[in-house]
Amino acid sequence: MVNDEMNEQPEQPVSGQDAQGAPAAPQPGQGQARPGRGRQGGRRKAPAQKPGYGFADVVSGRLDDDEDNAELPPPKRVLQPRPEAPKLHKVLAQAGMGSRLDMEQLILEGRISVNNEPAHIGQRVQFGDQIKVNGKPIRFRIEPPAPRVLAYHKPAGEVVTTDDPENRPTVFRRLPRLVQGKWQAVGRLDLNTEGLLLFTSSGDLANRLMHPRFGMEREYAVRVLGALSDEEKRQLLDGVALEDGPAAFGAIEDGGGEGANCWYRVTIAEGRNREVRRMIEAVGHAVSRLIRIRYGAMVLPRGLKRGTWMELDEGDIRALTQAAGMPERAARGERKGGTARPGKRRGGTRGMGREPGRDARQGASSQPDPMKTSVGYIGADSFARQRRQKQNPGPRRSGRRP
Repeated sequence: MVNDEMNEQPEQPVSGQDAQGAPAAPQPGQGQARPGRGRQGGRRKAPAQKPGYGFADVVSGRLDDDEDNAELPPPKRVLQPRPEAPKLHKVLAQAGMGSRLDMEQLILEGRISVNNEPAHIGQRVQFGDQIKVNGKPIRFRIEPPAPRVLAYHKPAGEVVTTDDPENRPTVFRRLPRLVQGKWQAVGRLDLNTEGLLLFTSSGDLANRLMHPRFGMEREYAVRVLGALSDEEKRQLLDGVALEDGPAAFGAIEDGGGEGANCWYRVTIAEGRNREVRRMIEAVGHAVSRLIRIRYGAMVLPRGLKRGTWMELDEGDIRALTQAAGMPERAARGERKGGTARPGKRRGGTRGMGREPGRDARQGASSQPDPMKTSVGYIGADSFARQRRQKQNPGPRRSGRRP
C-alpha cells in the first residue's frame, strides 16, 4: 500500500495510469507494445490494479461504491503475531550475571524482581521493564519492538482523541489492543473529515511523519461549494493569511463536479487544525466534503472500508520509515550497541554473593533457548495478502494456534 515513488515525485501516477485513470504515455526507450498483445507468447496482460484509492476514484464514486462490495475481504480483528519476549533468566545470563541455571536459582530464592514485583520461573520481560537483583537495579539490553503501523479509513462523525468530553465516537474504540505501548495517531482529522488516518506504536516514527520539518505531503480530495476562480487558486498556491500564520497548497487540480459542487485535488505539507477548510473559507468558499487519500508515500488502501483498519506489512513499514528519514536500525526496532553478548560479564555477580561449590558464573551458557521462537511476515501488498488468505485458506493443522 506504500507508493515508494510518491515521496520523491508526489504527482507521479502509479500502476501505469495517470491521475485521471487514463493509460500513462510510454517512457522514452521503453517502446510501445502492439495493441492486445503482451510480451509473453502473445497473451493479453491483465490490467494492473492500483494499490490504493486515487483522486479519480473519489470523483467517479468508486470509493463510495466499494462500501457495498461484498467481494472485498472482511476486516481484520486481531494483529499479526510477533516473536515472544525473551525469558528473564536468559536476559540476565546475557547481561553477564551468571549462567541460566544460576539465574533460575536466584529467582526461586526470591532475590530477583521485575517492576518491583517478585519474579517467577519462566517469566518473560520486555523493553522498558525494570529488573532488580537483591534490591539493586541492573543494566541490561532488550531490543525495543519494531514499529507497528495501522492504516485506518476514518468515517465522518468520529473524533481523533482517547477522551472526548462530549462522549462522541472516537477512532480508538475500533483499534486492536496493543500488549505493549499504545497507539499514537499520526496527525488528526476533524469530526467531518474522512479518509486515511495512520496509527503507530512508535513515538519517533509518529513525530517524523507529523513534524513540518520532514515535509510529509498530504493529499486531499476536496468538494467545494462553487468553482474556484483562477485568482482564488493563485491565492491558495501563493499563501493565504490564517489566524495561526500563512498557509499555502502545494498543488491544486480540477476534478469536475455536478451542480454547485466542484471537486479539487490539493496537496499540503503540514497539518494544522482544520487547515484545508480554513484556507478554502479564506477565499470565500465552503467545503462540503473532505477526504484524505494520501499521507506521504502511503495511499488509502483500495478496498479498505470506512471504520476498518489494516496492519501494514514489513515492506510497507520499511518504505514508510525510509520516506520519513528514520534510521534503518530504529525502524527494525534495534538499539545502538545491540544486546549484551553471552559470556561477557558486566559488573560480575556483585551483590549476589556466592554459593559454596558454585564456580559456574565465569560465563553464561551459549546454547540456544529451545523455547525461543521467531516469526516473520509481510509485503507491499498487505491488503492483497489478506485477499489471498480469504480465497485460499488452506487446511488447518490441528493443535496449531491461529
